[in-house]
Amino acid sequence: MLRVPLSTTGITVPNVVLGLMRIQELTDQEVRTLVGTALDHGIDFFDHADVYGSTVHGCERRFAEAMQLSPSQRESVVLQSKAGIVPSGPYFDYSAAHILEAVDGSLAALGTDYLDILLLHRPDALVEPEEVAEAFDTLHAAGKVRAFGVSNHTPGQIELLRRHVRQPLVANQVQLSITHASLVAHGIAANMESLDQSVSRDNGIVDYCRLHDITLQAWSPVQAGFFTGSFLGSPDYAELNAVIDRLAAEYAVTPTAIAIAWITRHPARMQVVLGTTTPQRVADSAAGSDIPLTRAQWYELFRAAGYVVP
Repeated sequence: MLRVPLSTTGITVPNVVLGLMRIQELTDQEVRTLVGTALDHGIDFFDHADVYGSTVHGCERRFAEAMQLSPSQRESVVLQSKAGIVPSGPYFDYSAAHILEAVDGSLAALGTDYLDILLLHRPDALVEPEEVAEAFDTLHAAGKVRAFGVSNHTPGQIELLRRHVRQPLVANQVQLSITHASLVAHGIAANMESLDQSVSRDNGIVDYCRLHDITLQAWSPVQAGFFTGSFLGSPDYAELNAVIDRLAAEYAVTPTAIAIAWITRHPARMQVVLGTTTPQRVADSAAGSDIPLTRAQWYELFRAAGYVVP
């Protein structure tokens, strides 16, 4: 498992992460097998959110109940969670009161006294960055959160927060797969006016995060679009799958590993966030951690996904 720096924190983390948004209905043994498979393959970083599960903090609570981590086991893993979504609204709330309440709820559900990382889950149009800064200061001073970041935020939204927040923002979790890659693709087609691919829809997230030492975390790494199903094996992506299958045979891995490798090959040293509850898929994904795709192979996959390389 390849390990990468987590922004400027001074710690290294695996470049494949296990996301736990679907575990609430799993049995204790199923959760332990899933997490144990991750650990066996060097994945010691687990991604949560307060809204994951059929009830608030449901998946966080299920994780804690099943794993029963000892203090030493807790210290050996990285627990990341997110806050800010109010699903009953639905709306977003980045008031200091809501952030503090959400983190206390996550800590209680996870059975721990600190989060390694807290992310603001999605941009809040009504955000008052001074309130975010107040919450972060309180959480950091109390030792409840060690590092902070965001999810699905643009460079401008991050800059607004950074004007007030005193702690470094160390991560930005965004959707990225071979077929959902506009944040990479638009730059390749720069200055091609007639091509839709050239339009920037995120104001340069990848370059901004690289310039500011913010670790990118890629969620839905095998999703064709926004929760539209996997492109792996899909007849809608026959050309792409033909290339993936050929490379999988060449590297003696599964197609899943090639899909992961397309992301981990990027020099931004991203983390890939898995959403599976199938242990074998965790193992298959881990195999993509450090596959040395050549530039020609990376671009061949990109073209086969339907993007233009001028």
